[in-house]
Amino acid sequence: MAEAQIILSHSRDSRLVAIAAGEQYPWAHTALAESGFRRDDDGVWHLPADGNGTTVVDLVTCAKRHRTSVHTSSRRFIGDAARDLARHLPGQWNTSVEIYSHPAYQEDVVPWIWDSGELGRALQRERIPYAATLTDTAHGTMLLFVERPGRQLDYLVGAFAPEGLEEGYGDPHAPRSIVLPPFAARAAQTVANRYLPSYEQAVHARRTSAVAAALGSIRSEHDTWQTMVASSRHSDATPLSTAALGTATEEFLDHAWRRFLTVVDHAPTLIDRCRPASSPWPDDAATLSRLADAMTDAETLLDEVLHSGPVPSQERNARAWPAIETWLTDQEIFLRQARVSAPHRRPALPVAATVRPLTAARPAHRSH
Repeated sequence: MAEAQIILSHSRDSRLVAIAAGEQYPWAHTALAESGFRRDDDGVWHLPADGNGTTVVDLVTCAKRHRTSVHTSSRRFIGDAARDLARHLPGQWNTSVEIYSHPAYQEDVVPWIWDSGELGRALQRERIPYAATLTDTAHGTMLLFVERPGRQLDYLVGAFAPEGLEEGYGDPHAPRSIVLPPFAARAAQTVANRYLPSYEQAVHARRTSAVAAALGSIRSEHDTWQTMVASSRHSDATPLSTAALGTATEEFLDHAWRRFLTVVDHAPTLIDRCRPASSPWPDDAATLSRLADAMTDAETLLDEVLHSGPVPSQERNARAWPAIETWLTDQEIFLRQARVSAPHRRPALPVAATVRPLTAARPAHRSH
């Protein structure tokens, strides 16, 4: 890609729009401003309705003075394409345009994408100067929508890591991005019926894994603490005084509470999905009810810690431990129920009767 570049496309609302790209993209900004374009909050440059008589030829001439090349996209403005897709998806989705003018801006996005498919690879290997996001206002799911590199028509869609699970970069079990056709209704059907179910199943599995890891860590530290208490010695075999034992106990309970916050974050959603009556272990219902009650106690404590002023650590630990102990005792029953449960499904979309293009049928053209 040139050091400075202007990419032009047609927009439904403002006719001609422009995006600046390249390591020296400020040169492109200067050329656009001098040519009468105005930049919006998303970083997209629009030619006003009156246009001040500006033509593409005028822009190319001005851009050359600022060492900037001008390219005309064969596709419609990606913001329009994203809005058309969002209108066909079930629920309410907000859209916005993402501009990665400098390659470093694109690199900043990579760790936040939760994907094991083509989109993740493209973000790491291909230059993608712009994209669009679609955010489900009810569920918080955020999708990234890009033009498929090297193709004239297709798009790619994948997802950002969900809140609370952002450490999933490079996760081989992440959902796989999918290729979308250049028609809004058909693309929405593909997203709703194929991608979102696989994404939600992956989130469910990640939540379950996060709870298992947190409880496993607490269990390991608990076993170490019990051994210390039973032997009255530190792990290096030196004698353990009463004061040191008290300190070690408080440290263990502090660590247990912090790790248990992961369980508080993710387990309630998983419990809500468990259906023991339809599982191989219907008698687990009583245990799940006990776990739910313990979780309610922990959530009440957390709410007090966050919103009702400081709670002394000893009081917090004393109140938290019964809930933590309940979860340690019955974690295997919870995990087997969570692993056979499934996330709630969104409504499927029927095959669309009409076909609306996401792209404009214009040949590619470049001006330098």
